[in-house]
Amino acid sequence: MAYAGQVPWHGLGQKVEADASIEEWMAQANMEWEIKNSPVMYQNGEMHEAPEYRVLYRSDTNAHLSVVSDRYKVVQPKQMMEFFRSLVDAEGFTIETLGSLKGGRRIWALAKTNIEDTIRGGDLIKGYLLLITSCDGSLATTAKFISTRVVCWNTQAIALGEAGQEVRVRHNTTFDANAVKGQMGLIGRVAFNGFIDRMRNLASVNLSTHDAKSALGLILPAPTGAKELEETKGFRKILDLFQGGAMGSNLPGVAGTAWGFLNAVTEYTDHHIRARTTENRLDSAWFGAGANLKATAEEVLLTL
Repeated sequence: MAYAGQVPWHGLGQKVEADASIEEWMAQANMEWEIKNSPVMYQNGEMHEAPEYRVLYRSDTNAHLSVVSDRYKVVQPKQMMEFFRSLVDAEGFTIETLGSLKGGRRIWALAKTNIEDTIRGGDLIKGYLLLITSCDGSLATTAKFISTRVVCWNTQAIALGEAGQEVRVRHNTTFDANAVKGQMGLIGRVAFNGFIDRMRNLASVNLSTHDAKSALGLILPAPTGAKELEETKGFRKILDLFQGGAMGSNLPGVAGTAWGFLNAVTEYTDHHIRARTTENRLDSAWFGAGANLKATAEEVLLTL
């Protein structure tokens, strides 16, 4: 991974100068490789080929990435960066992170847009554009807007209204960068403004401890075994963060509100959930169980 500016909250990566070129970004992130493919072979006394399948592997290490059908459309690391080139040059976006997960099976880039606003007082929210793809079938090529709360770097996906949470291009379809950028551009500012309005509404609603506990009952998965939900680490930690332990909870209009509760959930998800590696925690917070937990929390709060 490579990053510009401050060291990310997860501590991963190689620092890149803010004005670095696309090519310099790829070099610092160790992503100057291509996804190659080869026929699938199997042995039964002699070697046979399975013509409808291909092995995908890295050109630099020859490491195996996945086995896919011959209809699978690969998105190369260079295509990921080229997606952002015009946004950086013409729209004033700034690339902040670029990296790969799971040995190269997932590749992502994150760029800061020129969109930002405050919820209340100095509680600043900045808009980012995230692009991720996979080469193992685990994830479609996906573009989505992410909000980052500057005081604590908690992240939350920005819903795109009727378009859903994100723009997806499945791997049986050729990735058209211009079409995706056009779709995101048309709804980006509208989506961000809608998100800010929803968060301001949450900041205007006081939430009692009883209400917070009820919300956690709707958000957190049921515990296994005989343990009660209120005895679980997640329940106790989020409640503690909501009651004043969260970063930025001392800002005006945060403590004791539904907005403060949402930030307790996002802080727990982004900074406190245990994972085998920091890479796994980042993957969860952006794309996996953590991201789903944050989306559920926002939906539950807006419904209540």
